[in-house]
Amino acid sequence: MNTLIVEYPETLPDSARLSRREFEQTMRFALASKLFELGRLSSGQAAALIPIDRVSFLRSLHRMGVAALDWDAEEFADEIAHA
Repeated sequence: MNTLIVEYPETLPDSARLSRREFEQTMRFALASKLFELGRLSSGQAAALIPIDRVSFLRSLHRMGVAALDWDAEEFADEIAHA
């Protein structure tokens, strides 16, 4: 397993009104969410980065304004037709 170290000012969690642990968990979730949104990670890979289960990750994406599904109108119509 590789490790990424992100340095941040000691006061940053307080500024965000979070404990250090909450701040770091939020940053982990933000990173995973953005990489998922960009299509760089699958939902399973992003969930493992946090780490949480895939379903919980997908259900939590709204907190970051990220859609769990990114279908265009044609894909959506096709999915409805085959439901």
